[in-house]
Amino acid sequence: MDVLYTPRIDDPDGFYAELLDAHEGLSEVQSHALNARLVLLLSNVVGDRDVLREALALAQKAGGPAD
Repeated sequence: MDVLYTPRIDDPDGFYAELLDAHEGLSEVQSHALNARLVLLLSNVVGDRDVLREALALAQKAGGPAD
């Protein structure tokens, strides 16, 4: 789906910095929990199961083989 490949964030570097800042000072467990909450919130905003399914598949593929 094109929606997954078309840049839509006005300032991706700025957002990345904000994401890193949100994790500052968190333990690994707290950081994972923050990511999980963020994924669920953003998934709700996207709302389209086909888009979410494709995004999940792409994220799995991009991560490479499991460690």
